[in-house]
Amino acid sequence: MGSIRTFKELRVWQGAMAVAMEIFELTKRFPIEERYSLTDQIRRSSRSVAANISEGWRKRRYPAAFVSKLSDAESEAAETQTWLEIARRCQYLTDAQAERLDQQCEEILSQLVVMISKPEQWAIRPTPSPKPTHHP
Repeated sequence: MGSIRTFKELRVWQGAMAVAMEIFELTKRFPIEERYSLTDQIRRSSRSVAANISEGWRKRRYPAAFVSKLSDAESEAAETQTWLEIARRCQYLTDAQAERLDQQCEEILSQLVVMISKPEQWAIRPTPSPKPTHHP
């Protein structure tokens, strides 16, 4: 883990933010009739990846909760890939745009799998409390 102090320093979070922001920009060009369906869904799922990573980071004291949040991020990244494919098939995204974003999602998924498989490397270790001194 090194000296990472905040979730914003995590490459996986930075990658997730980059994908979410690119999707936001690209979906501005989607047809108006997709506003409350595809546009909303792909924006929500892509944003949830980074959000779940940041929530998980704050739960590192509890390995099961940490893994659960990262698993949620993993699910949201996979959902984003499905929405990207639908957008490509509807011709709202070019093949190149969809492929590039899909590859970025794959990289995020790989990083999440590594973190999930070794949560102890990311855990916050409780600091031992000082032993009470007894005064006679």
